[in-house]
Amino acid sequence: MNEGADEDVNEGADELYGRLRAYEGRPAATAGTGKDLVNEPMIRHWCEAMGDTNPAYTGPDAIAPPTMLQAWTMGGLSGHTDRSGPYDELFALLDGAGYTAVVATDCEQEYLRPLRPGDRITFDAVIETVSARKTTKLGTGYFVTTRMDVRAQGAPVGTHRFRILKYRPKYRPAKEKGNAKRPNRAARPDPVVNRDNAGFWEGVAAGRLLIQRCGACADLRFPWLPGCNTCGSPEWETVEASGEGTVFSYVVMHHPPFPAFSESGEGGPYAVALIELAEGVRMVSNVVGVPYDKVRVGMPVRLEFLRTGPEAQLPVFRSSAGGEG
Repeated sequence: MNEGADEDVNEGADELYGRLRAYEGRPAATAGTGKDLVNEPMIRHWCEAMGDTNPAYTGPDAIAPPTMLQAWTMGGLSGHTDRSGPYDELFALLDGAGYTAVVATDCEQEYLRPLRPGDRITFDAVIETVSARKTTKLGTGYFVTTRMDVRAQGAPVGTHRFRILKYRPKYRPAKEKGNAKRPNRAARPDPVVNRDNAGFWEGVAAGRLLIQRCGACADLRFPWLPGCNTCGSPEWETVEASGEGTVFSYVVMHHPPFPAFSESGEGGPYAVALIELAEGVRMVSNVVGVPYDKVRVGMPVRLEFLRTGPEAQLPVFRSSAGGEG
């Protein structure tokens, strides 16, 4: 058995997988209705958050950004009321077997026509596939793919496939210092690397923070995308960020406690910030070197790389305003 693999990986037949596959083709949501009509304020908020200035998304003939397709179907903080019994049963089965952690891995969208303010969104979703048990760096689990068919005024407008991994999380073993043992501490989850962002993570591994630059219009973009969201060109190159930035906005996470993200290791509150880099793009990261309750909008920060494993590191930002905690 490979080091770190779950104990059930080399067992014979996967009895649980047989039960999970029985849910393939069953509904995940039926006759769902978007909580809001497609509307200009949500389009504006999306474009501001993404830094997308495409003129197609403003004015009297505005359309919604195609990648907002999922946004019109989301349940919001009040949750979903249209999920099916089979969907809840599937996840209860996974949770009961110990596969309690979840991470989104990728999504695929197909657009059939643009959405416009005033469109009423309805949708149905199906549990499309459940993979055989897989061992990943995060842990051992099952990939679950759902397909959502989206309509406006009853006519098809797009399809959204969403894939998650339901897994048993792995933890770092306790470390010893002298005769004293430190308590087990959860490892930070490894980033999800795919063909669109692999170059970014290769840069991080080498201690470089790389930004994409469009080969046609020279616009900078982050996070990495396969095409330019300004002109649509698939051509791009990379620019290394200087590492200087400021806190554009931030939230303080109180619950659930996650020791891996807390500098103290005790799972207390920690700050998650949207950093505006000197180059003008923004990225989400942690602010270190200052107590969570001292993080402020406009605070100057500088890039550094946090070692999270023998061969893993992540970009974080240290306060450069003085007054370290």
